[in-house]
Amino acid sequence: MALKSDSYVVLNDGYKMPVLGFGTFAPPTYTKEQAEESTKVAIEIGYRHIDGAILYGNEVHVGRAINSKIADGTVKREDIFYTGKFWNNYHTPERIRLALEKSLRDMQLDYLDLFLFHTPVALKPGDELYPEDENGKPFFHYTDICDKWKALEACKDAGLVRSIGVSNFNRRQLERILNMPGLKYKPVCDQVECHIYLNQNKLLEFCRSHDIVLVGFSVLGSSRLENWIDQNAPGVLDNPVLNAVAEKVNRTPAQVAERHLLQKGIVVLAKSFSPERIKENFQVFDFELSEDDIKTLDGLNTNRRYMDYAVWSEHPDFPFRDEY
Repeated sequence: MALKSDSYVVLNDGYKMPVLGFGTFAPPTYTKEQAEESTKVAIEIGYRHIDGAILYGNEVHVGRAINSKIADGTVKREDIFYTGKFWNNYHTPERIRLALEKSLRDMQLDYLDLFLFHTPVALKPGDELYPEDENGKPFFHYTDICDKWKALEACKDAGLVRSIGVSNFNRRQLERILNMPGLKYKPVCDQVECHIYLNQNKLLEFCRSHDIVLVGFSVLGSSRLENWIDQNAPGVLDNPVLNAVAEKVNRTPAQVAERHLLQKGIVVLAKSFSPERIKENFQVFDFELSEDDIKTLDGLNTNRRYMDYAVWSEHPDFPFRDEY
């Protein structure tokens, strides 16, 4: 199927997710108002899939951007696919609905299109984003993934969210949900880090076999957040092989990095605060990579992550001990 600017994947519950999304995470160097303005620009350019989270701290502003574009007639609510996520301190089943209701209030929306675990790791319930014990270590909490999934299913049944899924889950954790007694709804997606150095081919095949969509973040690399990002990881857009393919097809390295994953059936999230880059990142539907190009870029995989969650490595649900 040829990819177009309005292309979408049909999720396993029947709803449609646009194949290219706009990420709204803003490093501390950017203001919430900049996130609002860049989201407006993205919608004006043509993005209809907007990805956010409670953790980002800007859902009020992203919601303003969406609602302003609805109010001025650029889009209708049903044109926008908004993804939210609940953070690790909302993992008790009763708090999952509270997190969803918070996102709805902040966004000023009647429903979310998709709500995800941000990670499978549960921290101490409370209002803090990064709760720590008296020694400065993460205050771990544990509740069964299946109990939490049932709470998400209840949110879907209540009409607060259309689709439910996960983020940063490995195959084994997905299987725990898929094999749980009384499963009502499968996860529609698993949103994970995905780029030329971490192509997630094995997880992609597993998800495809269960009609679960793989959604990729950090496809262009990642902001160098000191406490979360491997500072020694090579830059995606600096890779000479990626640049050689980009030169051959007369495109930017960013466009080729996106197109590589899109052609493999991965939904891509791209973010920028530059209007020119936001537009450039959307211009990936009028060219195609050859099978040889795809194989060449797949050959760059080293299973190297940008996101360094080692601080949570002792948690029983730490997802990155497994190969995938």
